[in-house]
Amino acid sequence: MELHILEHSLKVASIEKEGIQICTHGLIKLAFLASKTRCKFFSLTETPEDYTIIVDEEGFKELPESEHISVAEATWLALNVVSGGGNAANSQPIGVTKIAKSVIAPLADHNISVFMLSTYQTDFILVRERDLPMVMHTLSSEFTLLRVVNGETVAANSLGVTNGFVKPKLVPRPVIHPLSSPSNMFCVTSLDPDTLPSVATLLMDVMFYSGGLKEAGGGAGEDSSYIRFFSFSLIEGYISLVMDEQTAQRFPNNVLFTSASGELWKMVRIGGQPLGFDECGIVAQISEPLATADIPAYYISTFKFDHALVPEENIQSVIGALRTNGSAGQ
Repeated sequence: MELHILEHSLKVASIEKEGIQICTHGLIKLAFLASKTRCKFFSLTETPEDYTIIVDEEGFKELPESEHISVAEATWLALNVVSGGGNAANSQPIGVTKIAKSVIAPLADHNISVFMLSTYQTDFILVRERDLPMVMHTLSSEFTLLRVVNGETVAANSLGVTNGFVKPKLVPRPVIHPLSSPSNMFCVTSLDPDTLPSVATLLMDVMFYSGGLKEAGGGAGEDSSYIRFFSFSLIEGYISLVMDEQTAQRFPNNVLFTSASGELWKMVRIGGQPLGFDECGIVAQISEPLATADIPAYYISTFKFDHALVPEENIQSVIGALRTNGSAGQ
């Protein structure tokens, strides 16, 4: 197995809902006019609280300075597990539970905080740039470490790390944060970039303008456990979308990719208060029990909370397993 250290230097930021209008111009350019920018890594996720963006330094230049934007300190690097050759985008999806024990858990054991972004194509593990020497040391026994330089993969140097680190004492990781499961069902999908112009107006409406419709009353708005969640990623030319079933139904037939099973996913939302960026092991707390139960999952970290998506038929057993694994209530 190969672990690719991608060449993007990333920023993670939060845009307050009331400040989204001043950012819309830059975000539309990043999502729909990427050829007009030098941005190669862009992700935008809307939650009830805010918008989280993950963007490379070139893309970050497209955003205005504003009191409504909070930027996480540090520069982040994206890691990607690839089985066999090929680049991240055309490899087979691994799934966060498949890398829980080989990547997520060892990093948590070494007190390395991670920020996860699962997409339709693959899973990105974001780590702080300053943690990279420890990351490489931790994972070098399990993976062939490669760095992506100018689009080519080359052997990653050890960055001068010695074997002087004390092997951490492995401790149980109980789930310590409250869990909830919204009522909506989600699909994880993609579309051909060539069809993006044909649905650009609809996507802009979904991303920026129709967020209040469901909450305004009627339909899902009457359901107190329905939440607003939508994620759009454009990474190295590949589009990934996470949206609920009702939103997906707004798209024309045959535009969105669907799996053969047409599966829907339920969400487990992690956190009662904003989680912050310094606590280690949150992703591991969730992904390890799922890996043990062999349940596939997507995992999307946002600025304030974390979100795991599991197959609809597994949601009750997942909640049960996670609550058994810790002291979490709703």
